[in-house]
Amino acid sequence: MEGDSEANYAYYALHKLKIRPRDFNEMDIYEKAFVITAIDIKIENEKKEEAKIKK
Repeated sequence: MEGDSEANYAYYALHKLKIRPRDFNEMDIYEKAFVITAIDIKIENEKKEEAKIKK
């Protein structure tokens, strides 16, 4: 991902998790950190699944 990383997470949260950008931006630091970590884990798991399928 390029550019503003927080904006990229807000974009992902909107399209994949149905969390509006306003709601994402209004989260406290701990809630936002949890969502960002969950997104990172989900993306990593998707990459692993994709690699398995390609084998």
